[in-house]
Amino acid sequence: MLLWIHEFVTSLPRMPILTQTARRILGSCAGLLTQDCLLCGASSGASLICSACEADLPQLPVRLCPRCALPTPAGEICGRCLAKPPHYDLTLAALRYDFPLDKLVQSFKYGHRLALAGYFGRRLAALLVGLPAELIVPMPLHPLRLRARGFNQALELARPVSKAWRIPIDRQSCQRIRHTPAQADLPWRERAANIRGAFQCSADFTGKRLLLIDDVMTTGASLDELARVVRLHGAEQVTLLVLARALAPA
Repeated sequence: MLLWIHEFVTSLPRMPILTQTARRILGSCAGLLTQDCLLCGASSGASLICSACEADLPQLPVRLCPRCALPTPAGEICGRCLAKPPHYDLTLAALRYDFPLDKLVQSFKYGHRLALAGYFGRRLAALLVGLPAELIVPMPLHPLRLRARGFNQALELARPVSKAWRIPIDRQSCQRIRHTPAQADLPWRERAANIRGAFQCSADFTGKRLLLIDDVMTTGASLDELARVVRLHGAEQVTLLVLARALAPA
């Protein structure tokens, strides 16, 4: 029941007919109920994930390349980023993409568990302490994929970050104009070519510090292509903020 209320309240930003009073009442009702953990089924109070399962979520190593968030011996910039610098400056990732986080992400994206957006978004917001950013750009979906899925998971993750730090979201300026095969369905080496030329931008970002948000970063090809496009439109600094970072194969 609590999960249903969470998901209904999460959907309210897309239902302008409802008043702020209705939102507050439903939110208060959610606070009176208890929740079963989505991972183990134990009571988790008002949280979607119990404290024990939350502590077991896969963590990234402490020492990471600051550019791409892959492990390096002393936290230095990795050889790949030195040899071919990406178009973004910094990557912040909350967790490692591994079991059981992968199941939660899939439930969020494909099972329409939109209540997870708030939980994930708050974890992302916690990474931004001391980082200046003026605008959030969620990873855009092609209209055909957006129609099939019903929502853009990157935009849903961006909402709590925007609220926590009062950073506006730009959901219109960057569009996905090519309906490419899903990156997850392709071998890692083919993903950069698949996504090339997939985005267009209609804004002037001159001098802006942008925050690009997505759920999972694997090769980083999609995010790098989006970063390339916003750089061409004047972005001064580009930071990636992702929920999960997959560790690249050797």
